[in-house]
Amino acid sequence: MKTSNYIFILLLILNLGCTNNEADLIVINSKIYTANKSNDVAKSIAVRNGKIIDIDSINLDNKYEAKEILDANEKTILPGLIDSHCHFYNLGLDQQVVDLRGTTSFEEIIERLKVYDLNNESNVILGRGWDQNDWEIKQFPVNTQLNSIFKNKLVVLERIDGHAYIVNDNALQLARIDENTLVRGGLVLLKNNKPTGVLIDAPMSMVDKVLPEKTTKEKVNALKEAEEISFSYGLTTVDDAGLGMEIIDLIDSLHKTNELKIKIYAMVSVSKTNIQKLKKSGKIKTPKLNVRSFKVYGDGALGSRGAALKKPYCDDPHNYGFLRTDIKDLKYYANEIANMGFQMNTHAIGDSTVSVLLKEYQKVLNDIDDPRWRIEHSQVVDLNEFNLYNDKILPSVQPTHATSDMYWAYDRLGERIEGAYAFKDLLSSSKRIALGTDFPVERVNPFHTFYSSIERKDLSGYPANGFQIENALSREETLKGMTIWGAYFNFEENEKGSIEKGKSADFIIIDQNIMEIEAAKIPNTKVLKTFVDGELVYQKDAL
Repeated sequence: MKTSNYIFILLLILNLGCTNNEADLIVINSKIYTANKSNDVAKSIAVRNGKIIDIDSINLDNKYEAKEILDANEKTILPGLIDSHCHFYNLGLDQQVVDLRGTTSFEEIIERLKVYDLNNESNVILGRGWDQNDWEIKQFPVNTQLNSIFKNKLVVLERIDGHAYIVNDNALQLARIDENTLVRGGLVLLKNNKPTGVLIDAPMSMVDKVLPEKTTKEKVNALKEAEEISFSYGLTTVDDAGLGMEIIDLIDSLHKTNELKIKIYAMVSVSKTNIQKLKKSGKIKTPKLNVRSFKVYGDGALGSRGAALKKPYCDDPHNYGFLRTDIKDLKYYANEIANMGFQMNTHAIGDSTVSVLLKEYQKVLNDIDDPRWRIEHSQVVDLNEFNLYNDKILPSVQPTHATSDMYWAYDRLGERIEGAYAFKDLLSSSKRIALGTDFPVERVNPFHTFYSSIERKDLSGYPANGFQIENALSREETLKGMTIWGAYFNFEENEKGSIEKGKSADFIIIDQNIMEIEAAKIPNTKVLKTFVDGELVYQKDAL
């Protein structure tokens, strides 16, 4: 062996030996819930180059030379939280429109719009967050006041679930919507044979086409604002349920310049064009972006009576809801997506839609190993069909939907409520369940998710015994549904989702122990620090 080669190898060995004793960050004096297979609880964690290199039940500061030692002062550490179904980009866009959450009448909406109009010169007024179920008169309004007060404006107001608009006549005229407009997968509501301004599902896209295009700056700002909000709640990965390729490309570019740091599992909004594009390019996987799935809309929402049911709505006896994507197209998409090796994630609220998907998925996936296809929401399931969920067909659910909808869901469903929001039953069949919020439909706060999941109560503590409490999840199941199982649903369980050696150092420090404290206190939990790949990306207070 040449002397020069010998010296090089010796130096390499010495260097490796030195590196193995070094860490970028060590956190000590903490209670770490690892979410690993054994549900181990540890005390200290060591991080190097964005990865977890050690975790132990004793403090590790004597084992490594660390650039930084963080004393957690006995605070709780969790894996970085994963919201398995949300609309991350839309959350950012919502920061740019009139907030209509919590309005108790259409008149209150009008007052908020007047205030906005006084302080803005735009000819377009956009709002989001209304819910007629929160009003004393629980009916869709007519747009007469919008027409008289905002004569020269374009007004578009989105329902909280994103499945209905209230628009003024200016918007209807620009979109060429009238009493004769028929669109598959949606409704134009009429009164006295004239459009009321209320559009449910499919016709909304006709209005979208006449709205001004967002500038690149507005899109970037939306993504950055959504990230800031998400980090403040301890979210380190978000599954955005339906993005166009243009926004996905923008996210990728922001990741590459380190302007965006949150990890995103992007479900591509399904279309024949997007399928053909991704057939050519294949899956996209970077350290922070994962594109290997398509989002399909099966039906509408229960709140706007657009979810497809096997029997009519109890409070609207002639209405069964509707499929937004007809069965022929669903079959086409399923076969194309399966042949590409991608994942199909379909929005399904009503029991009719869930039933169609369970059967179509089963046919397509029969000879495919480990596809992990998802039924998003799985909100109302026929009692005889829970057993069709398995390790190939997985449920992605939102616990706060149950405690938001419980006030009126029985009116819609009657006895079918027994198969609605049935998370424990779904878990029993699938063995894993992913939890999210569907924000901005619900609040971003994942600790509301945790509380709703284990207690089945709203933030006021109602109902005292929990809504269909038999379908509550345990704290351990809930934590896994927000971490390692969420990672599994994204094919990322080997790189994140639990605090284990070799995985990304995505973790959060919180101000109280949600695994042990009185359940009623959980919604008030605050995130003190959020780390992504070992980097501090959010800090509320010093420990």
